[in-house]
Amino acid sequence: MEPENQTDIAEFLLLGLSEDTELQLLIFGLFLTMYLVTVLGNLLIILAISSDSHLHTPMYFFLSHLSFTDICFSTTTVLKMLANLQRQSKSISYMGCLIQVSFVLFFAGLENFLLAAMAYDRYVAICHPLRYRVIMNSCLCVLLILLSLVTSMVDALLHSLMVLRLSFCKNLEIPHFFCELAQVIKLACSDTLVNNILVYLVTSILGGVPLLGIIFSYTKIVSSVLSMPSAGGRYKAFSTCGSHLSVVFLFYGTAFGVYISSAVTPSSKKTAVASLMYTVVPPMLNPFIYSLRNGDIKRALRKLI
Repeated sequence: MEPENQTDIAEFLLLGLSEDTELQLLIFGLFLTMYLVTVLGNLLIILAISSDSHLHTPMYFFLSHLSFTDICFSTTTVLKMLANLQRQSKSISYMGCLIQVSFVLFFAGLENFLLAAMAYDRYVAICHPLRYRVIMNSCLCVLLILLSLVTSMVDALLHSLMVLRLSFCKNLEIPHFFCELAQVIKLACSDTLVNNILVYLVTSILGGVPLLGIIFSYTKIVSSVLSMPSAGGRYKAFSTCGSHLSVVFLFYGTAFGVYISSAVTPSSKKTAVASLMYTVVPPMLNPFIYSLRNGDIKRALRKLI
């Protein structure tokens, strides 16, 4: 039977990763552990940076905001899933789903811009070391944060308002563990051409421009480092970028993995697992990457603990 239009949507159903009850218990324990590790790890990074005056520099200023964004990003997606698993429920209200879509877009966009700002910071530090304090002053750092916040907020609001104009059918099952914009648009009965064009256009601009900025920054960094006469200087310069570069590869690598998996495989379960790698794994691993590869963070954590 053809699904009928439904004007008043009460709720969506999040199908999650598995229908098996025993497997759901395992998933609940796994996701709860990952969420607690994410919150604790990123909170320790924030506390270590705020408590150590030696880390009150632009690089760690951006890192503390990245850690806070990771906590919020993970909270937006994981908490509702844990609540549903605990209550043996799959429902999420229409407004709750729309709010979740908005926050996922907001925090994903914010992380994207913060990584670009951190790449620019490393570019200035290595390519223009004598002018670093002049260029990366507190006003510019705050301005970059505010610009990231406003742009991400506008992006999230734009897509949310465009979803509000859609009418949905009675089949409201989302084969996912959270409300993802692409999955919500697929459930609409009305024409979604404008929504899809907007998704591709905005993603290309707001995702492509920061990525090009990161590529440009590291192209200049590599060129500058290779021109250094001493091997020790080259190693020191590369070591300051290692942690950030690892986080960049993790974030964009998993994001491209989600895009490719959704385009290649028709299986919604495989797409959901790929989205798990994008939304949950990077926020959990980022504190480990920075604490293991960064001597300043290690010392600050030891002092804090």
